[in-house]
Amino acid sequence: MYLLDTDIIIYSLKGNKSVIENFRKHADAPKAISVITYGELVYGAKKSQQVVANLAKVRRLKEIFPVIELSCTIMDTFASIKAELSKKGMTVSDFDLLIAATAMTIGYCVVSNNAKHFSKIPDLTYENWA
Repeated sequence: MYLLDTDIIIYSLKGNKSVIENFRKHADAPKAISVITYGELVYGAKKSQQVVANLAKVRRLKEIFPVIELSCTIMDTFASIKAELSKKGMTVSDFDLLIAATAMTIGYCVVSNNAKHFSKIPDLTYENWA
């Protein structure tokens, strides 16, 4: 069960061979995206040169992958992770923490190329398909 980060979705749309191969390799595994990833993709589409075409792609992705909404339980996990990292003097962007908290709450593995952030989060299951 995989929670796909924004960069992995973008790499797949651009035809990254490693990411495409990993999608094939894990074809039968459940996959989802966070509402955070959905928002980042919509933002990227709206600031692109091809707004209509890119928004259509994002909306299609929403049909392919369930979008996991934020909940109070996810926010509790987010706050715990952020407080723990803060005590250690470590920072991770709130969006990445929300994606991690979502994955941890629902028992999914985060798939991202952003090892810099996700590797800092204790107890997070993380894979890099890029």
